[in-house]
Amino acid sequence: MFSGPRTSSWQGPVRVELDPFPPRKPPGWFEDAKLGIFIHWGPYSVPAWAELSGELGAVDPQFWFRHNPYAEWYANTIQISGSPAHEHHLAVWGGFEYDRFLDQWRAESFDPDAMMREFRECGARYVIPTTKHHDGVPLWDAPSTGERNAVRRGPRRDLIAEIAGAARRHGLRFGTYYSGGLDWTAAPTPPIRSHEEMYATRPRDVGYARYAFSHVSDLIAKYRPDVLWNDIDWPDAGKEDTSFGLPRLFRDYFAAVPEGLVNDRWGVPFSDFATSEYQSRREREVGLFEHTRGLGYSFGYNARETSAHVLSGDALIRCLVDVVARGGNLLLNVGPDAAGNVPAAQRDPLRRLGAWLSTNADAIYASRALASDMADSRDDPWVRWTTDSRTLFVFFERGRGPVRLRLRVDAVDVRRGRALSGRAVEIAGVAEGLDVIVPGDGVEVVALPLRTELKA
Repeated sequence: MFSGPRTSSWQGPVRVELDPFPPRKPPGWFEDAKLGIFIHWGPYSVPAWAELSGELGAVDPQFWFRHNPYAEWYANTIQISGSPAHEHHLAVWGGFEYDRFLDQWRAESFDPDAMMREFRECGARYVIPTTKHHDGVPLWDAPSTGERNAVRRGPRRDLIAEIAGAARRHGLRFGTYYSGGLDWTAAPTPPIRSHEEMYATRPRDVGYARYAFSHVSDLIAKYRPDVLWNDIDWPDAGKEDTSFGLPRLFRDYFAAVPEGLVNDRWGVPFSDFATSEYQSRREREVGLFEHTRGLGYSFGYNARETSAHVLSGDALIRCLVDVVARGGNLLLNVGPDAAGNVPAAQRDPLRRLGAWLSTNADAIYASRALASDMADSRDDPWVRWTTDSRTLFVFFERGRGPVRLRLRVDAVDVRRGRALSGRAVEIAGVAEGLDVIVPGDGVEVVALPLRTELKA
């Protein structure tokens, strides 16, 4: 994973006009889903090491690459001489080549049905695994990769087929992540030390464009993914309307999967939804968007992360609510270990989220952001809102005494307000709106029915 930089000199990826593409309305399932699970898994899950430097967008970009907290970037970070990852690799692994991790990655404990069941129980509605990250190792028998994929080496399994099948058996939509912008094996680059270097050295040529086109075409043909999630950019030689260009790829995709969607990281002015990542690209959170982040600082499994570095259950609930209240989806990453287990530090908040959603689902799924002139979201005290055609839902933290809600009181039927948890709720009218009290701790949801004349 990686997204936009924060330096004024960066000019961004090259963008080529994508023509012809008529406007299309994205399928409704995506906007209703609200929660997806990202899976970053690959040979980098063997060393499972990165610094704990902080969240993307909150760390000085000049510091970022040398101290990269993304374990999935291990193959790049260890090539930066003098970096802590470089020193760690020499000390622990004796400096052997990254590809040896592919043979040590066995996925011996991976049970796709158990994992997808766990994701469904945490409240997810779709799942998107990495099919090929920047290290160029496909998790399926991708064209033109010879022995260098998870079917021929390492796990010796078609992990994408297994995840796709299990996801759909458990009622989850299935999408695919693909790194079109970087491939350090098929299209090598020098070690990347800055955002500028990343975009200056990324592959643009015809050969890599054909290679990437063949991979995503194969994913479409074999797995019919509900989402095509590209990362970084797409080789410029593949952006024109040619036999191996994005217009052809997208036309083929939508013909095969009419309810499919594509994200906004292809370097062309066409997408179904925008993406943000941790604290980066937040300016893109308008319209239909998806916010992605790991439970900790990394997407790939980082064995150094403990519960101290991972979102707590309540923090995860607030994260989901905040995204949904702004009209977006949360694509929450899980990084399995090399054996295929979800680490306990990640599993615990997922279970807490699932338990909370089992009670409060009506306020999340298929909800929409509330117009700002209807009510006031704020951080002190923490208050968020969603709505459907019949109800306003207000989210707040219990245990703080009365919480004052600033809203159009004339829009709701206060007498029928209720806590979705079934707890007793006290609602009193005040000059600024309503005071609400619900006993206990945690994030509470109170449903306030809309008055008949204001229902959509």
